[in-house]
Amino acid sequence: MVHIVGAGPGDPELITVKGRKYLSEADVVIYAGSLVNPALLAFCREGAEIHDSAHMTLDEVVAAVVRAEAEGKMTVRLHTGDPAIYGAIQEQMDAFDKRGISYDVIPGVSSFLATAAALKQEYTLPGISQTVIITRNEGRTPVPEREKLRSLAAHQATMCIFLSITMLDEVVKELIAGGYAADTPIAIVQRASWPEQKIVRSTLAHIVEEIREQDIDRTAMIVVSRCLGADYELSRLYAPEFSHMFREASK
Repeated sequence: MVHIVGAGPGDPELITVKGRKYLSEADVVIYAGSLVNPALLAFCREGAEIHDSAHMTLDEVVAAVVRAEAEGKMTVRLHTGDPAIYGAIQEQMDAFDKRGISYDVIPGVSSFLATAAALKQEYTLPGISQTVIITRNEGRTPVPEREKLRSLAAHQATMCIFLSITMLDEVVKELIAGGYAADTPIAIVQRASWPEQKIVRSTLAHIVEEIREQDIDRTAMIVVSRCLGADYELSRLYAPEFSHMFREASK
């Protein structure tokens, strides 16, 4: 059996209870060493076979799983954040399906959610934004034309941009060209939930200059939204004059 486990954003305590349970029981652990906090490996049992997939190809990962299955061992494939978002798990699951290998997926806390927590920010404020776009800028991996930043910017929604901090100049240009005003708030959060977490807040007009000396690396999330410092309408859910199935409105 293979358990594909979301490791969470970095803080070892933000792995799910179920994910930690499987990690502690696994005979074989294959973890994404370029992104997963190695502190999570402390949960592995003594004697567990551990592989860093940063140095492995897909074929090598699958081969390690096939060997474990042949020996009746249980494998945890440990991915950063939630494995469904930029986790490259589909190709692994397809390979397992072809070989008749049973697997399941244990969701995790994504870095875009840990970023919201670090910022102490709600992404969906009434009257400001009720939509969150999770995306990335085009780089070595192409992006469909309809999903490029310039096109998505037309929605003026809250946008969480993965894997793009090294292209920040281009990101800013595309967002402004697509419709965001230059004074739109932006936040960069590096390694959300890690001890070395770093936050930089600015506007689209000034963010490139402001992070130039900040030593921000590729593990940073970009958030663009009017939610980051805007006046907003209070939620109707808790308004005294608002009725719903659990509470009558006050007169």
